[in-house]
Amino acid sequence: MATVALFHSVYGLRPLELQAAERLRAGGHSVLAPDLYDGRLAGSVEEGFAIKDEIGWRSLCERAERAVADLPPDAVLGGFSMGAGIAASLWPDRPEAAGILLLHSIAEIPANARPGTPVQVHLADPDPFEPADEVAAWLSALAGSSIALEVFHYPGAGHLFADATLSDHDAQAARLMWERVERLLATL
Repeated sequence: MATVALFHSVYGLRPLELQAAERLRAGGHSVLAPDLYDGRLAGSVEEGFAIKDEIGWRSLCERAERAVADLPPDAVLGGFSMGAGIAASLWPDRPEAAGILLLHSIAEIPANARPGTPVQVHLADPDPFEPADEVAAWLSALAGSSIALEVFHYPGAGHLFADATLSDHDAQAARLMWERVERLLATL
């Protein structure tokens, strides 16, 4: 079974991430879901961005680095929305990562990505935070990449469609996303 580091969205460490960690643990995986906001929670996306900006991106990435320091080098890196960016920020220094889970967001793929690294991307369609033209440009830039990329689109779902506490929630899309994630983790 896999060891997984799962990073929270801009809202902070909430039921979405905690329940996801429990779901994966129930599947036999070891899961770390660090709180990069030190207990702070956002009541809105705007408040979440304000907390993120107050702490600063560099500080959030440093907190994430400390959180995963004791995990095996092949730990799967994943995150929800902003957390996908956090996971991607760790990837260059953890090229042995067994897999990457970009949930509700795209993120930069490092130049030193190990060939064949499984990368799953799960996106709402349309998504105001990941516009179709930006996703298309991102995919175009990855043409010829040696990673094992799978991109899944969920038509009509809201940005954080896996979060049952938000109006974005789409139960069918969330179920399908988790089936795909669990299938990937079972292969590692």
